[in-house]
Amino acid sequence: MKIGLFGGTFDPIHWGHLRSAEEVSETYGLDRVYFVPASIPPHKRGKTTTPAKDRLQMVRLAVARNPRFAVSTIELKRPGPSYSIDTIRAFASQLGKGDSLYFIIGLDAFIEIGTWQDFKEIFLLCNFIVTSRPGSKENDPLRGAGVAVKKLFCYDPKQANYRHQSGNRVYFIELTDIAISASEIRALVRQGQSIRYLLPSLVERFIKRRRLYRGAGRVRES
Repeated sequence: MKIGLFGGTFDPIHWGHLRSAEEVSETYGLDRVYFVPASIPPHKRGKTTTPAKDRLQMVRLAVARNPRFAVSTIELKRPGPSYSIDTIRAFASQLGKGDSLYFIIGLDAFIEIGTWQDFKEIFLLCNFIVTSRPGSKENDPLRGAGVAVKKLFCYDPKQANYRHQSGNRVYFIELTDIAISASEIRALVRQGQSIRYLLPSLVERFIKRRRLYRGAGRVRES
């Protein structure tokens, strides 16, 4: 099986997340994409996020009708900060013969990967699928990456992607531009405005029922 990992705070999950996962899974023939809600994102420690149980339920509601999508609670059950390397190690240890792992990540986050915990080991364990940012025409995922990251790869002109020393690859995909951000959704809720058509209706109803995002001080992420 070809398994994708799609992490994030998902606060809340929206159509941009779901369409991205759909296009990635279709383009690369992924059999399953696991949405992995983060417990305590290392780069957002000390900032406010919605309780994990609410974010988890919103993700479950959003992906329930797609047979290729699933939800993993691995980071919510693990104490401490949610380091991607720990999640990837756990999934990699359960792979069967012939299975492969694909870590789905936005371009902005990939550029910063040289600052991540044990980032060199991550490349040994999985392939990367780097997604474009809305409005960006960037076609080189390593352009903004640090020297330490670039040295680990060579460009494969036949497949138009980068090959790691381990044989794993970095793929870049330009997605349909859906300029929706979770922070904008939260702001609309605080202002009493409609969020219809920005996220699944089941998630919208859950937000209203739980009275989420009506206070101030939420952290921004897309």
